[in-house]
Amino acid sequence: MNLEQEKAEVTIKNFLSKVNHYYHAREVGQIEDAFNLANKAHQGQFRASGRPYITHPTIVADILIDMGLDVSTICAALLHDTVEDTYITDGDLRGKFGDEIADLVAGVTKLDKIQFHNKEEEQAENMRKMFFAMAKDIRVMLIKLADRLHNMRSLMYLSEEKQRIIAKETLDIFSPIAGRLGISSIKTELEDLCLKYLDNDAYTAISQGIALKKQEREVIVDCFIEQVKKELKNGSIDDFYIYGRTKHFYSIYKKMKRQNKTLDQVYDLTAVRVLVDTIKDCYSVLGAIHARWKPMPGRFKDYIAVPKPNMYQSLHTTVIIEYEKHTYPIEVQIRTHEMHKIAEYGIAAHWKYKEGVTGVTAMDDKLGWVKEVLSYDNDLKDSTEFLDLIRKDISNTNEVYVFTPNGDVKILQAGANALDFAYTIHSQVGNKCVGIKVNNKIVPLETVLNTGDTVEVMTNPNAKGPSRDWLKIVKTPSAKAKIRQFFKRELKDEYIRTGKSMVERDAKHRGLALSELLTPEGIQAVCERYMFSNADEMYAAVGYGSISLQQVMLKLIASNKGLTVTNVKQTNRRNKPLSGKRNTVIVKGVEDLLVRFSRCCSPVPGDEIVGYISRGRGVCVHRADCPAIKNLEQERLVRAEWANMDVNATFPASIEVIAEDRGDIFAELTKMVANEGLPMLAINARKDKKGNAIATITVEISNHDQVYQLINKLSIIPAVISAYRTKG
Repeated sequence: MNLEQEKAEVTIKNFLSKVNHYYHAREVGQIEDAFNLANKAHQGQFRASGRPYITHPTIVADILIDMGLDVSTICAALLHDTVEDTYITDGDLRGKFGDEIADLVAGVTKLDKIQFHNKEEEQAENMRKMFFAMAKDIRVMLIKLADRLHNMRSLMYLSEEKQRIIAKETLDIFSPIAGRLGISSIKTELEDLCLKYLDNDAYTAISQGIALKKQEREVIVDCFIEQVKKELKNGSIDDFYIYGRTKHFYSIYKKMKRQNKTLDQVYDLTAVRVLVDTIKDCYSVLGAIHARWKPMPGRFKDYIAVPKPNMYQSLHTTVIIEYEKHTYPIEVQIRTHEMHKIAEYGIAAHWKYKEGVTGVTAMDDKLGWVKEVLSYDNDLKDSTEFLDLIRKDISNTNEVYVFTPNGDVKILQAGANALDFAYTIHSQVGNKCVGIKVNNKIVPLETVLNTGDTVEVMTNPNAKGPSRDWLKIVKTPSAKAKIRQFFKRELKDEYIRTGKSMVERDAKHRGLALSELLTPEGIQAVCERYMFSNADEMYAAVGYGSISLQQVMLKLIASNKGLTVTNVKQTNRRNKPLSGKRNTVIVKGVEDLLVRFSRCCSPVPGDEIVGYISRGRGVCVHRADCPAIKNLEQERLVRAEWANMDVNATFPASIEVIAEDRGDIFAELTKMVANEGLPMLAINARKDKKGNAIATITVEISNHDQVYQLINKLSIIPAVISAYRTKG
């Protein structure tokens, strides 16, 4: 037996010993069954370190035992790689361990397939999948976090390129989620490990610098602790536990970067923590410390009265102490033992598991933010904006604490304004807001709030609702989502009709039978893929523009393998076969040549046109004002004109629209096109440097007049700055 195998044996032995210590006999048997199956399935597999693979799920499960998770989670952690990497099937797990454990394994398996280092559209989709898994059962994410922690601990065995990719992904995605769930024990270790691989020079400098001054700092802290103990005992507080701890490297690193300081200039490298039994004792300890040492102004935080969104509670203060004629700032954290457990393990510390009871309903009130994040995706058309909002939500650590007139405290992200506050109270309060007072003075809606402000929202039940300009005023993702939801509800029926019409028209032009395309199975596949509740939600999303028509059609087609083409004439992306258009143009001096229509300018009947004799591909017809003409060989250009048209012939035409970037502008554009009865072939959207929205809409028309009639209709939309036909 080699050294790595010996280490593996020790790991397994310690794990099984811990299982016997923490769980009842029946539960121990179930965990051992899961371990034995995983051990057998992973036989012959090894980690990059050379250790038997079974050590990985064992350590993942061990981490979760320390967090106090239930037996189902421990079993799922042991089995989390079996379905993907071994001969074990989902059916095998369901037969042996039941649906709960099998569902957890399936959830983790899906998360394992998510890759975040790719283009934004895919990254947004992957982020949505992850949050959906969290909302469905938070234990899936807890297993994934433990899995990521062990992978980060053993990252040294991978290539330098993979180390940086995984560390960056961990710092951007998984560490903030651990923090948002309140699991500081995992968050801090992940961040320190990420720093080691992303900025090793800084990591080494901080670790060595702290080590050099460790003895000096410990003497100062130990002296302070002894003095605190004496003060507390004199104050009749006997039951307490006090200790010093070095702040984790990444928090020191961020402070150095933020304040542009060297390590020598960062004095509060160590914090002293006091644990007591009751909340009353917390404030008694605080009083005793402030009576003995001078507190630093602006450094006191009461997270007991106002807990952080991730459930963290503690009193924080920084006091100035004197040691050998020098002064030093020391941060003191005061909390109960229960608060400490929550601070270390977050949502996992609240896990309620009773024999015979399963499910995660007890977690629902603590996972409201996850479901709120999912609501952003339903309301945003732009994947970049969706990603930005999620990153802000999970990584935001700066907060302001403001009061309602009744004295209730509301926590908002730093930079939030008065209108954000209104939506924090309730979406209806925000929607009916007609004015806001801050500290008894009427202020503009965009007034930024500060900690300690008292905010009163004035409402009118007859108010029509939010202005679209409010989307530019509010700063918090939650407020933006609620405003968008208002407009989606108000126009929902309209969006459903528009979306359904778009799907049906597209099916017709593809030559697909509606009865075979819009089957319950096909619609269910789309709903499951994009998390819609029903067909109406799917149509509304298409009509609103939060999902593209092409995405829905491709999924419907892929889900209905038996689709047949109806007696509608089969068309390609440009619609109408070329043979049907061949006789629509007369080319002077040329007979019996294939006629093609240029894609760069998309000529339609009524346009002035010219022909270009290409090599081996017939005559390509351009609009006379097409910019591409000047780059062609002039001797190959020939005169061309429209012949008598087939009334059924149709042509693609593209219109570019520049508009103010309002929340529903693309929905208004598609609605106008639908009202004109023109089939839409494509719509592409982007922003220009001025922040305006630019949409290129391609429609199917019969003649020149229809293009300009549509342009005139689009131009009357209030938000539209200009609309014109593209030249190429």
